[in-house]
Amino acid sequence: MTISGRILKISITSCLWLLLCCSLSHGTETDLACLRSVQHSLIDPHGYLNSSWNFGNKSEGAICTFLGVECWHPDENRVLNLRLSDMGLKGKFPLGLNMCTSITGVDLSSNSLSGSIPDNISHIIGFVTTLDLSSNSFSGEIPVDLANCTYLNTLKLDHNQLSGQIPPQLGFLNRLKTFSVANNLLSGPIPKLNENATVTAADFANNPGLCGAPLPSCPGTSKGPRTGVIAGAAIAGVTVAALGVGIGMLFYYRKVSKTRKKTDDDPDGNKWAKSLKGMKGIKASYHNILILKSREYSLWGIGN
Repeated sequence: MTISGRILKISITSCLWLLLCCSLSHGTETDLACLRSVQHSLIDPHGYLNSSWNFGNKSEGAICTFLGVECWHPDENRVLNLRLSDMGLKGKFPLGLNMCTSITGVDLSSNSLSGSIPDNISHIIGFVTTLDLSSNSFSGEIPVDLANCTYLNTLKLDHNQLSGQIPPQLGFLNRLKTFSVANNLLSGPIPKLNENATVTAADFANNPGLCGAPLPSCPGTSKGPRTGVIAGAAIAGVTVAALGVGIGMLFYYRKVSKTRKKTDDDPDGNKWAKSLKGMKGIKASYHNILILKSREYSLWGIGN
């Protein structure tokens, strides 16, 4: 290998190491900032996070020892999952999670979190496969933007105070297998989920106005008696229309029949014959009068 070839190889290797180090450093800084933001935004009455999350250690993999934090690799500060279930945490949904750019799972269940689920949640945790916000006090509507979290396999929102309708766009989550919204304040029809989703009535139970499969059908959408009523009404309408047409045709034919009868008794084409016959009668009478006058004149000797 020539000297120039060795120099080129060393240069390329150095560039690759530099890019890798920058990537790790960037991941470390952003994920550290993510966890700091989460810690500061949540009220931790039992001190679980405050006692475990020590940001004084700057070494690689230090955050992987934090309570509830799972990393992609134990020697790399990249958060894979954040599991903070049942810690008595209070506050809003932690917006700082958007800095955990490699996170795939968020479990904040069984706490006392409140407020609404962010409308732009896909911009915060767009690559998560699991989101568990169950058993909290979240309120407001389920954001439509959840449909843009296209990698979701599990979505648990049960035991909250969510209201409004379930966005029908959630039916486009092709990877969704587990979905639960039981014990909320939801209403309206349950959207049709993808065929891989395994849901039961228990996943939608205890919502005041929720309806549709797997719950009872929504009012006005039954395919049984209502369909029969509609069909019966349609048949009755056709029958009445047919009777109306029949009666109308009957009157029409009667009228035509009478008109034809009058025409046969005194057709317009024979009126001239009747007039001519009358004229002939007048002419005959006048002729007879002339004959009688002629005879009268003969008796008196007039006209000879």
